[in-house]
Amino acid sequence: MKKVNLVLGLAAVALAFTSCKNEAKETAQKNVDHYVVFVDSVNGLDEAEREANWEAIQAEYELRLAKADSALAVLENDAETATKVTESKDKYEVVKTTTVTKVQEKQAAEAAAAAPAGLADALFGAGTVVGNDMTFAWVNKDNILSVYEKFYQSFDANKDSYTRQDLDKIKGWYEALDNRKNTVEKEGLSSSDNGKIANLKLKFAPKFKWERMTAKGDENSDAKDAAN
Repeated sequence: MKKVNLVLGLAAVALAFTSCKNEAKETAQKNVDHYVVFVDSVNGLDEAEREANWEAIQAEYELRLAKADSALAVLENDAETATKVTESKDKYEVVKTTTVTKVQEKQAAEAAAAAPAGLADALFGAGTVVGNDMTFAWVNKDNILSVYEKFYQSFDANKDSYTRQDLDKIKGWYEALDNRKNTVEKEGLSSSDNGKIANLKLKFAPKFKWERMTAKGDENSDAKDAAN
């Protein structure tokens, strides 16, 4: 009788283990399915809606991706399921690249539109029209080095006087100028000028980062003083 009870007990344990294992796999499969559906829903959003809510979308995506990746381990990296996850990852990255680029361009354009003419004149030369689209179409392979030199020299000379808002505008212009450089490189930018620009960028980056950090600190200090 004891032997029978022992066998029945082991069978019950095995059944419970199998049930738990199946339940875990079902939950894992659901997490993968939810991930795939979420990515599809992001792709289906209107562009303007996607851009306006991008931070929330990215946060939700990271959470769902983490669950999907964990689910693959539970599902023992089932080939079909792994392919579904990979395809959704690739699909999301395409949307992410497009959306982030547009969000950054919009932010930079808004910053530039609010910039005083004097700031643009100082960085690019008197009378220079940057334009809200910030395409920098007037920058070409023959003058781009001088544009970077003017930009860097003006920034370096006036960096202690820039406000947080000024630095936001400068960041937008600098990124737009870099985008233009990518185009100019394909239009025959000399390796010599390209190297000199690279050196200017290396000098600019740490100085700009420092000014942004200290400007934020000053801003917080001013706010604290005002509160007191």
